[in-house]
Amino acid sequence: MTTKSHRLRNRTVLKVLLVAILALVVWVAYDLFLPRTTKLREFNPDEVARLETAMWRSYYDRRRVRLFLELAELLRTQYRMPLIRSNLVAFYAAKAAFVFKEGKQRSDYEKALPDLVNFYESIREMSDTAFDVQRAARLELEWWIIHRERAKHVPVDLEKALAELQAEIYRLPIDRFFEHGRKRAEAMTIRDTKAEAGGVDEDDWRKIDLLLHESWHSLHRAVKL
Repeated sequence: MTTKSHRLRNRTVLKVLLVAILALVVWVAYDLFLPRTTKLREFNPDEVARLETAMWRSYYDRRRVRLFLELAELLRTQYRMPLIRSNLVAFYAAKAAFVFKEGKQRSDYEKALPDLVNFYESIREMSDTAFDVQRAARLELEWWIIHRERAKHVPVDLEKALAELQAEIYRLPIDRFFEHGRKRAEAMTIRDTKAEAGGVDEDDWRKIDLLLHESWHSLHRAVKL
């Protein structure tokens, strides 16, 4: 091969590479920044419940990557986020979850708040419901804390905290979400009680999964009224 043809080949390869990089940059920018709107009331409660059960198992087994992938799947399929954005937002949520998990007191738990704000801000940017991002993030963190410190609370505190979060997100009266909160809290109680007694077996996880299906179907009905 002559020097001239070699230079020509190199220029061609460089041009192809530059075009590929430009296309990638455009795709990433389109994915991350193109305005999109999604209807929060349009979701599949069975899929949400299935993924929540899976995410609980990943969280308690400390499987960070699996939790991240399940969160990204939830965001893509139920919030209709594009690929890159769903992974970025899933990173915020997974990071918040494990920052919280390592905490020992409220000051530690509150270190998860910035990532929760980023998470809810990303959802709000696509949402057709004008919820308060800061309030939603704080309500999410609050039910996490109540659940962690359940010995200091009566059961209804967790049920109410779960209902308050959904009331903010959907901007609807809290009483619509009490059944959702009660069923979800009951599922958490089974997980916690069995774990403290020695371990959560597959039969326990089936009961938890059933309760989560009932919980998310209840919420689905509530937001469709």
